[in-house]
Amino acid sequence: MDEGSYPAMTIPPTSPKVLIVDDDPLSRRLMQVHLGRAGFTVLEATSGQEGIKAAFCELPRVIIMDVIMPDMDGLTVVRELKKVPATKNIPIVVITASVQVHDAYRRECEMFGAAEFLTKPIAPAQLITQIKRLAGS
Repeated sequence: MDEGSYPAMTIPPTSPKVLIVDDDPLSRRLMQVHLGRAGFTVLEATSGQEGIKAAFCELPRVIIMDVIMPDMDGLTVVRELKKVPATKNIPIVVITASVQVHDAYRRECEMFGAAEFLTKPIAPAQLITQIKRLAGS
């Protein structure tokens, strides 16, 4: 190769970040695998407090939020994130395995700004479709 003639360097586009906030390691792992394969950069938090910190630091394109967590429930986290200008426009997908809280909680989450509400188990194709739509990719 001649001096000064170098191959064109391509910078790979950054993949959209998705933050999963769920205290269940199996749920987090399953979503991480499927979203990673779909081309997303996946961040994880194991509690509501950790999720708030990660959202502020990382500013993900989409947040997936479990409803029932030990330290702070998902609705409280949604409320907190929607109060702050830096995170208020991040779409949040609320997920739950509990059918009992589904309808009332769904209305409350939507009222506070959640973009979607899904019930576990979530089909991988459904999860990927919703996240791609919300991430704009």
